[in-house]
Amino acid sequence: MPLRKVEADVDEATDEEANMNTGDDRSSCGSALCGILLTFISMLLIIATFPLSIWTCIKIVAEYERAVIFRLGRIVPGAKGPGILWVIPCVDTFRKVDMRTISFNIPPQEVLTKDSVTIMVDAVVYYRVFNPIVNLTQVEDANVATQMIAQTTLRNMLGTKSLAELLMDREEMAEQMEVVLYDASKHWGIKVERVELKDVKLPQSLQRAMAAEAEASREARAKVIAAEGEMNASRALKEAAEVMSESPAALQLRYLQTLSEIAGEKNSTVIFPIPLDMIGTFMRK
Repeated sequence: MPLRKVEADVDEATDEEANMNTGDDRSSCGSALCGILLTFISMLLIIATFPLSIWTCIKIVAEYERAVIFRLGRIVPGAKGPGILWVIPCVDTFRKVDMRTISFNIPPQEVLTKDSVTIMVDAVVYYRVFNPIVNLTQVEDANVATQMIAQTTLRNMLGTKSLAELLMDREEMAEQMEVVLYDASKHWGIKVERVELKDVKLPQSLQRAMAAEAEASREARAKVIAAEGEMNASRALKEAAEVMSESPAALQLRYLQTLSEIAGEKNSTVIFPIPLDMIGTFMRK
C-alpha cells in the first residue's frame, strides 16, 4: 500500500508539472503574438508620422558606451554601439553602460590585525565593465555592490595579517585583494583591474611606543659602535707603544712632530724640555 501511494503521488506531481509547462507554453505563445502585434502597430505609427518620428527612433551612443536594448522587456541579443541606433518607440527601451575604468575610494576601515592591533586602513579600487548585459541583468546596482564587496574583502583580508606583514607586504596584499574581488565581481560583468592600499593609520599610543623602541635601538647601536671604536683605538695605541719601546728615539721624534704641528697652527709659547740624557752628561762632567 505505501508503495502504491508513493507512485500515485509521483504521477500527480508529473501531471501538475506537465500542466504548468503547457500553461507556460501557451502564455509564451500569447506574449509572442502580442509582441508582434504591438511591434506592427508601432511601425505603422512610425510610418504615419514620418519624418517627425525619426527623431524619437534614432539614438546616439558614444565611443566609450554600449547600449542594451529591451524589446517588450526582453533583451535584444548583443550590446549595441558605438554610433547610431534604431529603436522602436513604445516597444524598445535602452540603457547605456559606461565601459571606461572607474575608480572609487574605500572609506577608512577600522581593522583588528592578527596580533591584536587596531589600525585604520583605506584603499582605492579601479574596475571596468566588460559585459554590459550581465552588468544590467545580474545585479541591481553593480557599482554599489562592488564597493560593498571591496570594503568587506579589505576587512577580512587584513584581519588575517599581523602589523609587520601589513607594513612590509602591502603590494602583495593588494594583488591578493584584486584576485578575490575579481572572483566575486566577474559574475556581475565587472573586471577589477587594480587595488592600492593608500594609507595605514596607527593609534597614537602605538606610534609613541614604536618611536621609543626605534630610539632605544639606535642608541644601543651607537653605543656598540663607540665601544668598537675605543677598542680599535686602544689596540692601535698598544701597537704604537710596542714599536716606540723598541726604539727610544721614536718617542722623541714623535714629540718634535707634535710641536711642529702646534707651532704651525697658532703662534704660542712652547716649553721645550731638555732630554735627561743630555743633562746627565753635563752633570757628570
